[in-house]
Amino acid sequence: MTAGGPTAPSGADASARPARLRPGARVAVVAPSGPVPADRLEEGLGVLRDWGLEPVVGPHVLDVHPQLGHLAGTDADRAADLMAAWCDPSVDAVLCARGGYGAHRMVDLLDWAAIRAAGPKAFVGYSDVTVLHEAFALRAGFATLHGPMVATETFLKDPATREHLRATLFEPETVLTLGLDTALALVPGRARGVLYGGCVSLLAADAGTPHARTDARGRLLAIEDTGEEPYRLDGILTRLLRSGSLAGLAGVVCGSWQGCGPYEEVRAVLADRFGPLGIPVIEELGFGHGPIALTVPLGVPAVLNAPADGGRCTLTVEAPALL
Repeated sequence: MTAGGPTAPSGADASARPARLRPGARVAVVAPSGPVPADRLEEGLGVLRDWGLEPVVGPHVLDVHPQLGHLAGTDADRAADLMAAWCDPSVDAVLCARGGYGAHRMVDLLDWAAIRAAGPKAFVGYSDVTVLHEAFALRAGFATLHGPMVATETFLKDPATREHLRATLFEPETVLTLGLDTALALVPGRARGVLYGGCVSLLAADAGTPHARTDARGRLLAIEDTGEEPYRLDGILTRLLRSGSLAGLAGVVCGSWQGCGPYEEVRAVLADRFGPLGIPVIEELGFGHGPIALTVPLGVPAVLNAPADGGRCTLTVEAPALL
C-alpha cells in the first residue's frame, strides 16, 4: 500500500517450506526447458561439488528434441526427469540447468498428486522455470526459489550470485533482506504479503489457463524479463491487469530488464501500468537476467520497503526460505 496506508496481511496462505541443505546432500539437476551446453553443465556441477553437495544429473538433461532444437528432449522425457527427481526420497533438492522455453509444454504431464505426496524440496530456477514456480505454488502449495541455474553464465561467472544462492540453500536466516544499492522507489510505500512471480511474460502466458492464478490478493509480485521491447512489456502487463490476475496486489518488486530496450522507456511502462494501483513499487532490486541474480524466495511472507525520502529500498523475508 502507499506510505501511511494500510498494509496487506503477511499471508496465512504462505506455502510449505522445504528443508535447508547440508553438506553431503544429494541434489538433482534437470532440464525442463531448453537445451543445455555440456561444458557449462560440467562447470556448474563442479561448483555444486565444491559446496559439498552430491549432484545427480537427470538422464535426459543433455538431450535435444529430434525435431525441435529449442527443447531439451521430448516433453515426456523432461517431465519424467523432474518427476523421478522429486519422488526420489534420497534427493534433497531439484535444481534447473537452464531456462529457455518448454516448461509450458510439460507442466501438465507432471503427476501433481505424487508431487504433493512427496512433499516440498528446494527447487531453484528462473526465466522459463516461472511456469513451474507457479505450478508448485498453486497445485502443490510449495515454496520455491527464483534463483540462478547451474549451467547459466551468471551462476558460473558472478561470485555474488553464487554466494547468495549458496547462503539461501544452506544458511537462509543470513539472507533475509534483499536489495542491491541500485534499488529505488518507483512508487514509495511499504507493504507486506506472500511473494510470487518470476519472468513477467511467462506469468502473462499462464494467465487464463487451467490452474492459473486468478488474483493476487495480499501478495507481493516479483517480476523481471529479458528481450521484451517496452511496447511488448506494456501488452504483457496490460494482459495481466485485464485478466484480473493482479487484483488485490499489495506491492511490486522489479528485477532486471536485460535487452528490453532503453531503461527509461521500460521504467515509463512500469510507472504507467502500476502507478494507478496505489501500491509501492521497487525497481532494480537485483534479480533476474542481469549481471547479478539474487535468489528470491517465492511462497513466503515478506515486507517491501520503498522509502519516500530516497532511503535504501529493501525486500525482507519474514521467515527463512528453507527450514
